[in-house]
Amino acid sequence: MGKGRGMMKRKLPFRTWFYFRQGWTTYFAFIFAAVNTLVTTYYLAIENIPMLKSVFPAFSIYVVIVVGIGVPLLVLVGYIHYKRSSAYSAEADINVESYPYWYKLPPGWNQEVVFPLYALIAQLLVKISNNEKLTEEEVESIKNIEKKLDLLIRGGYVGSHREKEEGPT
Repeated sequence: MGKGRGMMKRKLPFRTWFYFRQGWTTYFAFIFAAVNTLVTTYYLAIENIPMLKSVFPAFSIYVVIVVGIGVPLLVLVGYIHYKRSSAYSAEADINVESYPYWYKLPPGWNQEVVFPLYALIAQLLVKISNNEKLTEEEVESIKNIEKKLDLLIRGGYVGSHREKEEGPT
């Protein structure tokens, strides 16, 4: 377990950087950009054009109107992007092509338990269809997978990524 804590300490700056970027791009930059756009368009454009100034006499009225129209419009644009255009499916295709775990087993319970169990079931089906007995090695393999399945069912970890094979605490 000590080795795992050392690994976490080494990864902490990268994890912190990841969480910072997520907070920045998802929340702060979005809010900052929206406020910046509203302030800029109002005080640089609308205040200097008398006809627009009569439609939007105060910044607060401008914000209410733009948000009232803009939010539903942007929801519609987002819906069209995901459901009605080819843009999202093209993005998904690129992600699938570049993501290595679409082409190999990810580490953890899939690699340690699920797919070995599938392989074992296939081997057992062949043995059963040929009326063969299990070897001691095959019985041991079944017991090992059963232990791992039980550990997963109890909320524990398998594999070496987290190095926590003791089960839930």
